[in-house]
Order: sequence, then structure tokens, then C-alpha cells
Amino acid sequence: MTAHRDCHPAKAGQATLFAMTPPILFPHEWQGGRLRRMAENIEIKARVRDWEGLRKKVETICDGSGEVLEQEDTFFEVQQGRLKLRVFGDGKGELIYYEREDIAGPKRSVYQIIPVKDASKIKALFGKELGIHGVVRKTRTVFLKNNVRIHLDDVDGLGKFVEIEVVMGDGNMANEGERIVRKYLNRLEIHDDSLIKTAYIDLIST
Repeated sequence: MTAHRDCHPAKAGQATLFAMTPPILFPHEWQGGRLRRMAENIEIKARVRDWEGLRKKVETICDGSGEVLEQEDTFFEVQQGRLKLRVFGDGKGELIYYEREDIAGPKRSVYQIIPVKDASKIKALFGKELGIHGVVRKTRTVFLKNNVRIHLDDVDGLGKFVEIEVVMGDGNMANEGERIVRKYLNRLEIHDDSLIKTAYIDLIST
């Protein structure tokens, strides 16, 4: 998969940590300058026109009301992929690196997640060394159905969105993940003109 650079170029004099961030964080997944193996999803993101109607459909499919999470995502300046620190309402955090194509339809995303105990120190360190690209705050309701995750996101300053993620296991083919995503798009009556190709941070930055 070709990595897409979505953040701004490095500033003059930035520390070497900038260029080395993915290998430093994920040394066992990095070989010859390329990602060797990471977790993988096939996913979409779409704007929501009928929030309550969609919620009812998702609750019916997933047999429950979901888990509500408050999330703050701080994106750092990196040359490749995207790197963010996610902090939850209870103060716990995760450092997440991912690469994903910027296309509107079902797309492959490869990622790695590292739990962090002291999110404020991580934010200060990476903010100083790499620079902060922007911050996304949202209320996310998470629903699970087999290997499918559905997120209903209320994003500060942007509005309401839905994400469908099919978690790929060993031996799963990308076309099977895309087929499952399309099935859920049909069941939830999400049309292609609602799909978006970029991350929330890109929408905020434009």
C-alpha cells in the first residue's frame, strides 16, 4: 500500500525524531523503510443526515445502545501516514500510527496502537519534537457486531458522522472486507454521496 502524507512538511531544524518516528515507535513492524505487518481494517466514513434514524438502525443491527466515549485526538506532524495521541474522558491514552488511502469508498487502513500511561507527557514531548498539526474532539458511540465496528461520531466543529470498520484477520482478503462494508452501507441506507475520503483532522484544517 502506498503511504499518503497528509500533514505539513517538517520545519527547518526539527529533531531527527521527526523522520524516525514510525521506526522508533514500532521497530518490530518496520523493515527496509516500509511497514512489514500491522493490524488492518477495511473502512468508510460518511456524513450523517438523519442522526436518530441511523442510531436506531445501528442499535437494531448490533442489539444494544453502544458504548459512549469522549475522545481528544492530537495529531502530530509526520512525513508518512498519520500519528495521533488519543486521550479518553478518564485520562487514559493511546498513541496511534496509521496509514490509509484518501478515497471515498471502502479503503484499507493499517495501524498500530500503543497504550500510554501519562498522555500529557507524551503530548508535550511529541508536540515539542514534531509539532502539533491539530486537535479533534468528539463524542463517539461504539457498536460491535462480530468483526465489525460501527462508530457514531459527534465531532466538535464538524457535525455528525458514521464510521464502519471491518477488522481483518489472518487470511482475510481485502475484497471480502469491502463486501462486508458494502453490506452494512446498504443495511444502514448510507449512500455514496455521503462518503468522505479524508480524516476529521483534514476537514478541520481546510
